[in-house]
Amino acid sequence: MALLARTATAAAALPAAAACGGPAEPDGGPDGPAAAGTAPGASSGAPGRQRRSAGPRPLLLGTYTSAEGGGEGVGLAEYDPGTGRVTGRGLLAEVDDPSYLAVHPDGRTLYAVNEREDGAVTAVRLSDRRVLGSRSTGGAAPCHLSVHPGGRWLFSANYGSGSVAVHPIGASGALGERTGLVTHSDPPPGPGQRGPHAHQVVTGPDGNHVLAVDLGTDTVYTYRLDEDAGTLSEVARARTRPGAGPRHLAFHPGGRHAYLANEVDNTVAVCAYAPETGRLTVGEAQSTGAEPGPGSGPNYPAQFLVTSDGAYAFLANRGHNSLSRYAVEAAGARLRFLGTVPVGGDFPRQIAFSPDGALLFAANQRSGSVSAFRVSEDGGELRTAGRPFASPVAVCALPL
Repeated sequence: MALLARTATAAAALPAAAACGGPAEPDGGPDGPAAAGTAPGASSGAPGRQRRSAGPRPLLLGTYTSAEGGGEGVGLAEYDPGTGRVTGRGLLAEVDDPSYLAVHPDGRTLYAVNEREDGAVTAVRLSDRRVLGSRSTGGAAPCHLSVHPGGRWLFSANYGSGSVAVHPIGASGALGERTGLVTHSDPPPGPGQRGPHAHQVVTGPDGNHVLAVDLGTDTVYTYRLDEDAGTLSEVARARTRPGAGPRHLAFHPGGRHAYLANEVDNTVAVCAYAPETGRLTVGEAQSTGAEPGPGSGPNYPAQFLVTSDGAYAFLANRGHNSLSRYAVEAAGARLRFLGTVPVGGDFPRQIAFSPDGALLFAANQRSGSVSAFRVSEDGGELRTAGRPFASPVAVCALPL
């Protein structure tokens, strides 16, 4: 508990919320070629690192409590920032099916989805591990959530019902009743889909727009947030090619490009983003570099991360059990494939950088493990750091 309390105090200085898919950008900012105009909502990482913290740091773990062999709630471990070694510390809090996690910008409160048919989101105070309550998302199977950089609103994506919910965050970190709910009823579902499936919701780099990625409709929706009422109004939408099945979007720190992982057709795409309007333009599909081999199943790419200097990007490949490495070129407008690295586990559903960007963690769902890698400041190399850590049905690893 003392470790979490110290971490919450230190995290209060972070400029953006940390989440399973992208911790807050480290203090000091990027120092690479794309440093100018760093966006507040950009994916974080290394280089441009802050000084490495001394002593162990918390690692929060998401799972499915309803799955066979699943955990009992949000797991707690700690990692050594120098070696990447992970040590278990038991249970943070009993929460139902906490498959995705995010921390408030002040570092004091954790938010978890409850990925069940009757979806909900739960708040947990980190200093004493007290559950502050749960609120309905108004939809089914919420699989992603994020905190607005201002710290007043929580967004969640209901995969099962294809909708996005908004909840107010009180001064204590507790959640209020839902203020907004939008459903992706148009366009019709893409090939092979029976309905909309909201898979991610994230604030744009400008802080004024909220983007929702929907696998079922092959669409990324852009909304404007009314910060007084806590409601969302659609202002733009971007279509992928039919059947792409977009799953996850990560922004370049320059704020004018993003990278889209398409789960169904095993591709990625570079997107142009206009912060003035929130309009996203999806580029041509590119290979993940993780093509299925003879006798192997589909790849199902899961998630992108971008280093804080905008020089490199990494992609989790669940079927291929690998991490794709890309060099980011042309000020964010181009991805150049560099190769893949074995993830050391089975079905990497989610990846996240440590706050200093020196480590990358991968949550491997089917092997029930978390792998750690050291991120090279030169060349974007990934090197194994320690042995994989056993964690039941590991679907989220959030380093603080």
